[in-house]
Amino acid sequence: MITNEQRENLRGWLTGRLPDDFFEEPAEVTVDREEITVIGRIPAPRLAEGTSDAEREAAVQGRIQEFRERTREARIEVAREAEHRYRRKVSWGVECDGRRALFTHVAAPVMTRLRQPERQVLDTLIAGGVARSRSDALAWCVRLVQRHTDDWLTELRESLEHVQRVREQGPDNEPEDAPTDDE
Repeated sequence: MITNEQRENLRGWLTGRLPDDFFEEPAEVTVDREEITVIGRIPAPRLAEGTSDAEREAAVQGRIQEFRERTREARIEVAREAEHRYRRKVSWGVECDGRRALFTHVAAPVMTRLRQPERQVLDTLIAGGVARSRSDALAWCVRLVQRHTDDWLTELRESLEHVQRVREQGPDNEPEDAPTDDE
């Protein structure tokens, strides 16, 4: 697990190491045990007023591709240095006109033990055509939870706070020499 200090060190190093003209604002840096993901905002293409959605989408895709090709060598150099320094693979992506695109990323295998009811959920997703395999179905479930993370985690945190308040009112929190009803 990476500490906050290590994360801050990594972000600081990348901020100092990336060319100033790479992104419009400081890059978003996400870190886990295997990977460092760097996503930066690039300028949207200038389009004429009244441009169709199809033309806008094609222009954004073209801008993303142009950035990817133009910065390839510099990104590779920064990634090599970061991988040596931080012992993690570096993945790149951009955000352009509200569209996010990852160029490279690590798909790390994760071992898990699932009981039958959990496996049945995955098998239902396969049978319904949502996923091709249990691995795909599990990834789909993780993406679904990720999409709703903020609401769900907020609710979970509030529930945990409530549980803590109830625990504090329980009999185990009374002082040892407090009088009991028996006295």
